Amino acid sequence: MTGGAAAQADADPFAAARREFERAMLRNIKGVEYLGSPAPVVGSSGKDVLISRGTFRLYHYRPLVDEIYRMPLMLVMAPTNRGYIFDMAPGQSFVEFLLKAGYDVFMVDWDAPRPEEKTVGIADYVLDFLPSAVQRVRAVTGESDVSVVGYCAGGLLSLLWAATAGAAGPANLVTFTTPVDFRHMPQFQAWSDKSFFDVDRLVDTVGNVPSDLIMTSFEMLRPAQRVAGNIRLYDNLWDDEFVKAHRMFDRWGMDALPLPGEYFRDMTKKLMWDNALMAGTMTVAGRPVDLGAIAAPYLHITAQHDHIVPPPASAPLIEMVGSQEKNQVELKGGHVSLIAGANAVRRMWPMVDEWLGEKSV
Repeated sequence: MTGGAAAQADADPFAAARREFERAMLRNIKGVEYLGSPAPVVGSSGKDVLISRGTFRLYHYRPLVDEIYRMPLMLVMAPTNRGYIFDMAPGQSFVEFLLKAGYDVFMVDWDAPRPEEKTVGIADYVLDFLPSAVQRVRAVTGESDVSVVGYCAGGLLSLLWAATAGAAGPANLVTFTTPVDFRHMPQFQAWSDKSFFDVDRLVDTVGNVPSDLIMTSFEMLRPAQRVAGNIRLYDNLWDDEFVKAHRMFDRWGMDALPLPGEYFRDMTKKLMWDNALMAGTMTVAGRPVDLGAIAAPYLHITAQHDHIVPPPASAPLIEMVGSQEKNQVELKGGHVSLIAGANAVRRMWPMVDEWLGEKSV
């Protein structure tokens, strides 16, 4: 219906009723199609697997343009979820955006840890997985300089690696929705309160922490979000683009990963309980971690409406990182909409490209 026809329908109660009836019919038809249709295809950008070792994956995406920047770019996903949030669908893919802009894109991603990986802790991510990934990127490209872009806990791990890597660290570092002051994550603080949460008993009993527990902890932050989302879906079943986006984001949100037990124990004790980065007591395998040792140019992006990592939980990072060239930007959006969807296409993606482009030649 055109804009003029819609205005006419609003003035004519019979036309308005007809329009709502048509939408109701479309909802019913589309609802049947929705229930019978396969899961949406995500993560479809062409890529090669360079490393597949237990929970650890490294991908290299195939270029989409003839001329690419000299410096490769490595995305680092949070261990709680799968990395296809960076590559949802053509036209809605951060990976595709970067490839078309001329970047040579790699990604550190994760799979469900095996039972024997219950002993994998923060030190394994920081001193093994990330250095191994960067070493492979350097070997494949022949370039010693690598830009690193980390999301949420992927950003946190990237910071810990950059702070301990010395000259082997990143040439440029970008993090977004990345926590550092865990006192400002009140729901997670309440959920993991040491007065009643026995993390040692949990990990020693189950080994790897089940994905259901991880997903429930996120859903507890907004208990009505799933119900509200389903209501919005019903209201918009007639809109194919809305349904497509809903299904992709819903699939990703439900696709939480189990966490290695020791990693979960480290995160709980060192960061949730001790707030060790803010206290200056953080160590990785006995090595002190000083974010002030990071010298690479640094871009830090927060989301104004982030309910998982509220801005105060990440705001101190810009002062703590030692880089001479550093920028902090707060953008409209939430924890997920900052990096994927229409909001990200307009705001965050162009900003990262503008900041990194001149540094990647």
